[in-house]
Amino acid sequence: MNIFITRALPGDVLTPLSGVGTVTVSPHARPLTPAELRAGVAGADAVITTLNDRVGQEVLTAAGPQLRVVANTATGYDNLDVAAITAHGAVATNTPGVLVEATADLTMALMLDVTRRVSEGDRLIRSGEPWAWDIGFLLGAGLQGRRLGVVGMGSIGRAVAARALAFGMEVVHHSRRGISTGLDELLSTSDVVSLHCPLTSETRHLIDEAALRLMKPTAYLVNTARGPVVDEAALVRALRTGQIAGAALDVYEDEPRVHPDLLTLENVVLTPHLGSATTETRTLMAAIAVENVVAVLTGGDPLTPVLPAVAERP
Repeated sequence: MNIFITRALPGDVLTPLSGVGTVTVSPHARPLTPAELRAGVAGADAVITTLNDRVGQEVLTAAGPQLRVVANTATGYDNLDVAAITAHGAVATNTPGVLVEATADLTMALMLDVTRRVSEGDRLIRSGEPWAWDIGFLLGAGLQGRRLGVVGMGSIGRAVAARALAFGMEVVHHSRRGISTGLDELLSTSDVVSLHCPLTSETRHLIDEAALRLMKPTAYLVNTARGPVVDEAALVRALRTGQIAGAALDVYEDEPRVHPDLLTLENVVLTPHLGSATTETRTLMAAIAVENVVAVLTGGDPLTPVLPAVAERP
């Protein structure tokens, strides 16, 4: 069996693969180019990918008919053409559930940062510019008594809601499952809007110019879901004109590229896709991807398969 891994994985998580097949790990400490990915997967029975790797028909053809599993080291799978992988005779897997607490923690960190202007204050101190305490200096907004609108009430959305309640916030949500608030109502009444929905054809640019116009001029947008859920050009316009008060983003529409105008705005907090970035979480994600590969290549069922019908659901 040949197993190709597109990026080095942490710790000793690869050990279970030693008895299954020959393991090749990309030598590059960066995302592979499409050509490098096609070359790397050639002849592979299993591929372990990260969210940077787009696996569609070209990659599957390059891999060959013996490919049995594409194990994505991520909860999301919008980088995988799940229907094409299934039609190829392989199975797609992901790593759901393990990054819930880490991502919820980061969401609250971003929420506090942008509303209390923490990074803005840090930049001021580091600039060396003179400053002095004043009664109106760098005033932000408190969270107590404010409304949080959670878009996507899955496991991460629920974990964020629990944290927000501890901060004294009121929580409403919009979700495809269960009782929820209409999206327009959520956008127009929330003081903070936090995005936790998957990226699908229906959620791409869910937060566009029209959606941003509905938000309060005192409201903040937080995105730790997927970058293309937000129309970044529309967000820049809304931030520049004071249509909303601020935004905190961990994911980007054309990642790793960030809309250049976002870099110039003081009312924006930007982090480089750190939602799952704890040692414990990233190691467990990698371990689950490896377990999925071992299960499939030894004739068993994967722990966390992604089915085409689920992948297409908004």
